[in-house]
Amino acid sequence: MQVNQIYSLVNSITGEILGKTDLLKEDLTNVAEVGTEIFDSTSVDNYVKSLVNHIGKVIFVDRPYQGDIPSIMMDSWEFGSILEKVSTDLPTATETNDWNLENGQSYDTNIFYQPTVSAKFFNKKVTFEVDMSFTERQVKESFSNSNQLNGFISMLYNTVDKAMTIKIDSLVMRTINNMTAETIYNEYSDGNYSAKSGIRAINLLKEFNDKFNQTLTAENSITNPEFIRYASMRIALTSNRMSKISTLFNLGGKEKFTPHDMQKIVMLTDFKVAADSYLQSELFHENYTALPNCDTVPYWQGSGVNYNFNAISKINVKTSNEHDVEVTGILAVIFDRDSVGVANLDRRVSTNYNAKGEFFNNFYKFEAGYFNDTNENFVVFFVA
Repeated sequence: MQVNQIYSLVNSITGEILGKTDLLKEDLTNVAEVGTEIFDSTSVDNYVKSLVNHIGKVIFVDRPYQGDIPSIMMDSWEFGSILEKVSTDLPTATETNDWNLENGQSYDTNIFYQPTVSAKFFNKKVTFEVDMSFTERQVKESFSNSNQLNGFISMLYNTVDKAMTIKIDSLVMRTINNMTAETIYNEYSDGNYSAKSGIRAINLLKEFNDKFNQTLTAENSITNPEFIRYASMRIALTSNRMSKISTLFNLGGKEKFTPHDMQKIVMLTDFKVAADSYLQSELFHENYTALPNCDTVPYWQGSGVNYNFNAISKINVKTSNEHDVEVTGILAVIFDRDSVGVANLDRRVSTNYNAKGEFFNNFYKFEAGYFNDTNENFVVFFVA
């Protein structure tokens, strides 16, 4: 075991803490150990120099990962594969003859009025699996007791579970991203996102700058209290409008409404935290400008290498309809719970034991159908 003398360092630290010296450059190379993957020649005792150091405590990195993405999980069913959504259009009003009766006229009550019904079918499924081999006999020699061995095996199980969670979460976000991209493409098929603001893809920055004669940039907008107040107003207003029946908030032009308790609101964490920090903390009546209750995501597609705003607020995808969409500055989405979903879930584990090698393989499988329904309400808020 390597032991280093650090009396000079702790003496200088004491002087800094007590205010006797200015801050010094501290050499911590012999204080904090970053660890090694294998033993080296220093891993022997300091007495006879030949006794190998023993492991005194084993810590398994076995922290569970829950994930933190909006829940759009639905249900599963045992037979069949197709998800069918049936809807009907609003009937039109006709003239009432009650107040226009004429002598000798016949009024036919046997006319057949056929309802207009449409159905959408979703019959796609994706699947993946994570495989892991497990053994006990071959690794017993590396542990001191059964508790350590069980801890090691538990760590492996947990690692697989974390891998599954990360992959499932990423697919959920891609389902939302696809609907976001389709919605933006519908109103900005030319890719000129800064030219206007739409009804389903709302350019908050364009509206704010035009309305108040400002020249705010996209990245700086989320730390500007005036912009945050305007954005909060527009998001709340749109949420309320979506609760009233309209054809404006879905790509299919269907008569739809989304009550508040059936709305999913997802915001970029940077935008939500900035609103709380730069706006709400300064107000006595913050309830008037507070953003609605929502789920938050640290990024839509990925963090990039440094969590830069241009990376975390960006999606770059080829949609299910083969539209290429690359847009930066997405702050939030509001959608009907039936517009985006993950259905027909099937998560299972199958096992095979290899008697010759005395190990067993676990095959962790996941299947689900990810769908976007463009006949349901979906609105995107972005800055460009």
